[in-house]
Amino acid sequence: MKAKYIIGAVVIIVFLAWGASAFLKTTIQYVSLDEASHAQRTVQVMGKIDFAKVNYNTDRNRLEFAVYDATAKDTLAAERMPVHYYGVVPGNFEQATSVVLKGKTTEGVFVAEQMLVKCPSKYQGEGGSEYQDMRKHDDAVGSTGA
Repeated sequence: MKAKYIIGAVVIIVFLAWGASAFLKTTIQYVSLDEASHAQRTVQVMGKIDFAKVNYNTDRNRLEFAVYDATAKDTLAAERMPVHYYGVVPGNFEQATSVVLKGKTTEGVFVAEQMLVKCPSKYQGEGGSEYQDMRKHDDAVGSTGA
């Protein structure tokens, strides 16, 4: 009877260890651009697009561009990370303020498997940094709110 409990405990421990290792392999970390440029496994990174370096390579069916740190104070001097993205270019790529990329670095280039485009909100003002003025909204729609 005692052997059954030991075998059962061993089986449970083996399955817990297997489940934990599988979970850790599938989690994808958010990292900085510097960490992403040296990553050996799949990571997520957020950056602003350098539109001066955007090129669609029709021979290889890939979008080539560079991203830089979204928090950089001097955007001209900020270090760029080259990116290659194979797939359909999002329709709103030209309006994007930043992108979230999921992939890994191969031969000095970040190869993005997935790309999420971040665009300015339609609920922000023209400058994109503040929300719409509610007084303008109230003047436009009146007291009915419609």
